[in-house]
Amino acid sequence: MYDIPTRKRALALLAQGRSLNSVSKETGISRSAMREWRVRLEPRARPRTECVRCASEPRPPADTAAYAYLLGLYLGDGCISAHPHGGFVIRIACADAWPGLIDACRTAVLRAGTGNSVCLVRKQGCVMVSSYSAHWPCLFPQHGPGKKHDRPIVLEPWQQRIVDAHPWEFLRGLFHSDGCRITNWATRLVGGVRKRYEYPRYFFTNASADIVRLCTDALDAVGVAWRQARHSRRAQNVSVARRASVALMDVHVGPKY
Repeated sequence: MYDIPTRKRALALLAQGRSLNSVSKETGISRSAMREWRVRLEPRARPRTECVRCASEPRPPADTAAYAYLLGLYLGDGCISAHPHGGFVIRIACADAWPGLIDACRTAVLRAGTGNSVCLVRKQGCVMVSSYSAHWPCLFPQHGPGKKHDRPIVLEPWQQRIVDAHPWEFLRGLFHSDGCRITNWATRLVGGVRKRYEYPRYFFTNASADIVRLCTDALDAVGVAWRQARHSRRAQNVSVARRASVALMDVHVGPKY
């Protein structure tokens, strides 16, 4: 048995991105114990926080801009699952290649979530930004059984008001999860000489038609021109390629970093 301060110290080290092996060697705590602590402390040690949606008068999260960004991340690369000891865990997958995205996601979970701590769980090629709470389904009512593209994804009126107030934050979350900024190129003959031209564009790809529609509705709201790109059998693609629209996206969304 380990006391609460020992558990908190181990979790703090893991939250810095340390591996289970290195923390175990430093503290002498078994890796299996720390795996459980990542998402669950003793009930008496967890701070009691009021859910803004379960309050007698439901209200939006305090930081609505952070929530809009987190909503985009969740719809793209997030999931909520039941914890075996009760409550729920939200997990947002962030690629190792984008450390800035990991930091931004962790900050959004802290500011827009339920007040509980955030853990960074390293997987092969990515980090799962994770947080435990009994109220994640209250904040993200799109949670349900199965994959998102196999069920309807519709925003609640209070969520839509947040997206309407912070469309760029919502788009940034969507494109930072299931989108990208790339550089296309083409060649053409100019005066008998073939020249290469490069131009940037943004793509958003998702298997859910509902999520794609939420993305394009937000693009329309901020005046970004888009078009449907080539679809695969599993996903739909949205392209932003016009120069003025790409410039807007660069200002408000930007590439992953």
